[in-house]
Amino acid sequence: MTQAAYQLIGGVHLPEHKQSSTTLAIQSPALPPRLIIPLLQHIGDEGQAIVKVGDYVYKGQKIAEVKSWLGAPVHASTSGMVVDIGFYPVDHPSQLDALCVVIEPDGKEQWQVHAGVADYSALSTEHLLKLIKEAGIAGMGGAGFPTSSKLDFKIHTPIDTIIVNAMECEPYISCDDMLLRERANDVLIGAKIVQHILQATRIIIGIEDNKPQAIAAINTIISGYSQTELCIAPSKYPSGAARQTVYILTGREAPADGRTTDVGVFCLNVATAAAIYRAIVLGEPSLSRIVTITGLGVNTPMNIEALFGTPIRYLLNHAQAQFEQISRLIMGGPMMGYTLPHADIPVIKTTNCIIAATEQDFPPPPPEMPCIRCGDCADVCPVQLLPQQLLWFAKSKEFDKAQQHHLDDCIECGACAYVCPSHIPLVQYYRYAKGEIKQKQQEAEKAERARLRFEAHKTRLAQEEAEKEARRKAREEAAAKAKEEAAKQSTLVGITPTADSKSVMIAAATARSNLKKAEKRLLAAQQAGEDCSSIEHEIIKLKAELDKLQTGLS
Repeated sequence: MTQAAYQLIGGVHLPEHKQSSTTLAIQSPALPPRLIIPLLQHIGDEGQAIVKVGDYVYKGQKIAEVKSWLGAPVHASTSGMVVDIGFYPVDHPSQLDALCVVIEPDGKEQWQVHAGVADYSALSTEHLLKLIKEAGIAGMGGAGFPTSSKLDFKIHTPIDTIIVNAMECEPYISCDDMLLRERANDVLIGAKIVQHILQATRIIIGIEDNKPQAIAAINTIISGYSQTELCIAPSKYPSGAARQTVYILTGREAPADGRTTDVGVFCLNVATAAAIYRAIVLGEPSLSRIVTITGLGVNTPMNIEALFGTPIRYLLNHAQAQFEQISRLIMGGPMMGYTLPHADIPVIKTTNCIIAATEQDFPPPPPEMPCIRCGDCADVCPVQLLPQQLLWFAKSKEFDKAQQHHLDDCIECGACAYVCPSHIPLVQYYRYAKGEIKQKQQEAEKAERARLRFEAHKTRLAQEEAEKEARRKAREEAAAKAKEEAAKQSTLVGITPTADSKSVMIAAATARSNLKKAEKRLLAAQQAGEDCSSIEHEIIKLKAELDKLQTGLS
C-alpha cells in the first residue's frame, strides 16, 4: 500500500453524503413484475432483437445481437416470457424513448446453460475478447464504452499499467465502495484478466482515503496477487476522472486530443472488472450491477444489486421512498448527473446511482449574478482552463475563440460552478457552446459533402461530354479514312468517283426498290388489260440507272 505521489490539480472538497448508503450490505430485492430491457445500453450501435413476443427466455439468454465492432449484445436478466417489444422511456439525457424488450419473470431464475473458464491464462487474447464481447460487458463507470471494443481498439499499443479506478469521488455515490468491501476478489481477478489480455506489467488500484473498509478488504487479499499495488489518494473532487486518476497515480499526462492509453495506461472501472470476472471465470453475461439508492427522499438509503431492466420506481420502493417529498430524481451524482423525467425508467449498464432528492438536499439555486472576476473558477479547474474567458466567449457566441481556449478539454465536472460566488451555471454555458460548435461542424461537414458531390457530378458530366466528343471525332476520322480509301481504290481501276460510296449505295438501294415497285405495277396492268408502254419505259430507265450505280460501286 502506497500513497499517491502526485496531487490533483485544482479540484474541490465536497460534502460526501456517502455514509447513509453504506450502513447496510448490498441488497438483493425480489424480482420486479416486469423487466424493461433497452437494446442500447452503451455508446455505440443498438442491438437487433432476436426474440419475439410470446417467446420464453432463460436467464442469460441473448435477446439482442450486435454485429458491429462498436456494440455489445443484450441478454435476458431472468427467465420468463417476452410480452412486448416496443419503445419505452430510458436512461438518457435526451429523454427520448428507445426500443426495449419487456419480460415478465416467472420467478424460477432458470439459467441458460453456461460454463466458465478454469484457466483464463491459457486462452488467447482473441478468445478472451470474444468472450467479453459475447457477455455484453460495457463500461460501468463512465460513458459506457463497450469493453471488448475498448480493449481491442488499443490492443497494439504497448500498455504497461492497468489502473482499477476506485476513486468514486462524486458525492452520494457508493456502489464501487460497497462492491470492493464485499467482492474485492472478483475485482482483482477481473483486473488480472485485463492485464493478461494487454500484457501489462503492473496493476494499480487507485482509491481515495475516505473508504477505509474497502481499503481493508483489498489489503486482506492483495498479497496473493503479483504485480498489483494499492495506491491511496486524498479525497478531492474530481480525482476519479480518468485523466486525473492517471496523473495522480502515475504522474503521466494524457494528450489533450488522445487517451490515457497513449501514455501506456488502461483505466478500468471497479464494476467493469467484476463483470469481466463473472463473464470469464463463471461464464455469466452482464445481467446486473450495484446501484446506490440515496437522498433524503428515501427512508433507507442502500446499495442494491439490480437486474438490468428493473424500473427505478421498484428500487425506490424497496428503499422506502417518500415520493411526495421527492423534488428531483437525479441519475448519477449531483455534479455530473442529470434529472430524470419520472421513476419508471429502467436500470441499464451505466446506472450507478439514483438520488431521491428533496428541497433540503438541493435547494433551488440562487439567481445568477454578474461575474466579479474573482478567479476562483480558474483555481479549481482540474484541466487548468480559464472558465471566466470561456464564459464570455459562450455568451457572446465567439465559439472560435472558445475553441482556441481549449473548450473541448473541459470535462464538465462542475467544480467551477460550485465555487462561483455569483452562482453562474458555468457548465451549462459550456455545454451550450459545445453543442453549437458541434452543430456548426455538422453543418460544415454536410456542406462539404454536398460540395464534393456537386464537384463529382460536374466532373462526371465533363467526362461524359469529353467521351461523347471523342466518339464523334473517332466516327468522323473513320468516315474520312474510309472515303479516302474508296477514292484510292477508284483511282486504281480508272474510275473517278462522282459521289461518296455511301451515297452511291443508298441510291442503288433506292433504284432497286423503285424497280421492284414498277415491275409490280406492270404485272397488275397486264392482268387488267391496260396499256403498259409507259410502265415498260420506266422499267427500262430504272434498270439502266441501277446498272450504272452498280458499275460505280464495283
